[in-house]
Amino acid sequence: MNKILIIDDEEKLRSLMGRIISLEGFEVVEASDCKSGLKKAEQNDFDVILCDVKLPDGNGVELTSILKEKFPATEIILLTAYGNIPDGVQAIKNGAFDYIVKGDDNNRIIPLLHKAIAKGRLTKRIINLENRIEHKYSFDNIIGESTKLREAIHLAQKVASVDTTVLLSGETGTGKEVFANAIHQSGNRKDKSFVAVNCAAFSHNLLESEMFGHKAGAFTGAVKDKKGLFEEADKGTIFLDEIGEMPLDLQAKLLRVIENGECIKVGDSKVTKVDVRIIAATNRDLLKEIEAGHFREDLYYRLSIFTIKLPSLRERVSDIELLAYNFLKNFNLKINKRITGISKEFLQMLKLHNWPGNIRELKNIMERSIILENDTILSADNLPYELQQLSHGQAQEGQKTLSAFSLASAEKIHIQKVFNYTNGNKTETARLLNIALTTLYRKLEEYKIE
Repeated sequence: MNKILIIDDEEKLRSLMGRIISLEGFEVVEASDCKSGLKKAEQNDFDVILCDVKLPDGNGVELTSILKEKFPATEIILLTAYGNIPDGVQAIKNGAFDYIVKGDDNNRIIPLLHKAIAKGRLTKRIINLENRIEHKYSFDNIIGESTKLREAIHLAQKVASVDTTVLLSGETGTGKEVFANAIHQSGNRKDKSFVAVNCAAFSHNLLESEMFGHKAGAFTGAVKDKKGLFEEADKGTIFLDEIGEMPLDLQAKLLRVIENGECIKVGDSKVTKVDVRIIAATNRDLLKEIEAGHFREDLYYRLSIFTIKLPSLRERVSDIELLAYNFLKNFNLKINKRITGISKEFLQMLKLHNWPGNIRELKNIMERSIILENDTILSADNLPYELQQLSHGQAQEGQKTLSAFSLASAEKIHIQKVFNYTNGNKTETARLLNIALTTLYRKLEEYKIE
């Protein structure tokens, strides 16, 4: 049942209106002034508030602004005995759904309530969607507890609120776009656009047009003016993935955007001003690209004001189980499966794999395995054949070469295997190795095991 709050100091009029509205199937709560109305609004979830303009302890127009700030999905209809244009204009500016005159507009109240409720439902859906998007791209939603990942997250959180250029480096599939989204959603531009472009996905001419836009007639097929992605991202954030693939002449144009906030559309002579935060990403060593003449040094130093290196999956083996279970939960819903767990053998094979494709590769393998699994436990039999063979080969190789290694090398391999097996649990690793925890810490540092 929809809930309506009536705030009016005239008790007889308030009660009469309450009875009329109740007969239409609404639940009605009454208040006589701003203070009690605000208190009841905080205690209940009202769909619509009918509020008098002149109240003993305040003004309904001003109260509207307070209510809309606290309860954005609640619609407010203001009632006045003597309507005037300035109050009506200010009421709408403050967020009121409508402004009506008592007596003259009584027949409008019930239809207005239904319209206001419909608008409030739409507002709630939008707010819920925005909250889901914000949660999806928040730092809290990045899976993993390994030291290197937490360090990267810490750096990203530090720079999120500072409006500066960020360069994300790391192998393909390490989650650079996820980090870029999280930085945007945690920054002061989160209410504006986040636009992503893969610089390796377009030809030279098409990339220039996509990034900076073009004028009608600039080239064959350009039948009308087109906004570039920098314009689309104005006041927001643009994510330039695979920045190392950008042609040199476009790098010069990008440098101009960074330095002056100016870009020129293809076929245009006028400058377009933009205010954009740039987050770039690359899986290349840009310093080597500079030496080879493939990347501008001045652009590199403007992009790398704040650089964050994202660890590869093989550098965060202890996170593999967490990621696997997260993918299991998501794909159970997507594929309509009821798999409740993952076998130890399956997880051990995942931990032995080298993961050249990183998290993206793990995600694909998990989806494939879940599709194939007919039981409630994900078994190693459903892993790709090449992964099973590779993992088996790595295990055999480790066993064969132990005797050929020095004692220190053999010790390192054994500690690393047990450490992986316990998912990075140092106390459990020390127990299984039958050594003191302090000794394990010393060995981990000595062999650089993480």
